[in-house]
Amino acid sequence: MVALAEDTMRAQATPSKPFIDVLKQRPTSRTPIWMMRQAGRYLPEYRALRAQVNGFLPLCQNPELAAEVTIQPLKRFKLDAAIIFSDILVIPEAMGLGLHFVSDHGPAFHHIPKPEEYHKLAVPDPDLELGYVLEAIKKTKRALTDTPLIGFCGSPWTVATYMVEGGTTKQFSKIRAMVYQDPKLLHVLLQKLTQASILYLKAQAAAGADALMIFDTWGGLLDAPRYQNFSLDYMQAIVKAIKADNLYNEVPIIIFSKNGGRYLDKQVETGCQALGLDWTADITQAKAEVNGQVALQGNLDPAILLSNPECVIEETKKVLRQFGHGGGHIFNLGHGIYPNTPIENVEALINTVHSESPHYHGEKS
Repeated sequence: MVALAEDTMRAQATPSKPFIDVLKQRPTSRTPIWMMRQAGRYLPEYRALRAQVNGFLPLCQNPELAAEVTIQPLKRFKLDAAIIFSDILVIPEAMGLGLHFVSDHGPAFHHIPKPEEYHKLAVPDPDLELGYVLEAIKKTKRALTDTPLIGFCGSPWTVATYMVEGGTTKQFSKIRAMVYQDPKLLHVLLQKLTQASILYLKAQAAAGADALMIFDTWGGLLDAPRYQNFSLDYMQAIVKAIKADNLYNEVPIIIFSKNGGRYLDKQVETGCQALGLDWTADITQAKAEVNGQVALQGNLDPAILLSNPECVIEETKKVLRQFGHGGGHIFNLGHGIYPNTPIENVEALINTVHSESPHYHGEKS
């Protein structure tokens, strides 16, 4: 499948890489766009492929199929970046927790480590336990040629929420209680996950990822001091470790903290190159707050894509107007695309960004 896709992507490839240009604070003629969860269930070609595989995790663990899924949206839409098809919970899977996905519920683990087991959890060797992700990156890069590819991991805090809770949860009561009852032991788990994430992201960069992203899906659960202590400090440790390595210090890093817009000033201090904004953030205020120190990524409400093309066009223009003139913006959704999103609405979004963003790029004449 990837071999067939390679010819398609080479024909479509262009030398321009506005996504990387924005991350490296270079001038661009327009706003680049990609979408979180852009490879997934809203695509009929994904659903057709998914039906051939017995389970989500086996699909992630098949490098050939994972690469094919990664490039599916690039074959359909004029997107400026791809993101490798995987999951933020492959690290605890590699630690032996037995990740599986329950229909209509989400991720869960066969083994929930007891607190006294945190010390014994092994940090995975990415070349061994996570080699399928690295091979998928290599296959994808051969197919995409000039299109940047994003590698990623979950933030230690976010991954820990699933490990402590045992899977998807609504209240996060176990880990939130642990923050108060046994913070030292929680830090043991977070430190393990940080070590694993550093090795994993470096391995993704070595395999060919052009940029790296840290998904802090549940960081916004925490108040300011605990967000710093249990989430942001560990993301900063990951960024610093990658930037301290001469092999990878030029690889741009994006941090996305859902509901973390009130912590932008602290996020800037991590040393990352871009901050993702969810749809609750005011992008105009965010731009003023970061003051050109980092790029901003976001932040259309993914629910807008459930409406109609006319509404999508208007709301997309609104985001572009709100960011205003000057570079430093990567257009994205404020969170992942919903599975029931109509294709025509995605087309309206992407076409609008391509046609309208040049009017908002550069300085006003």
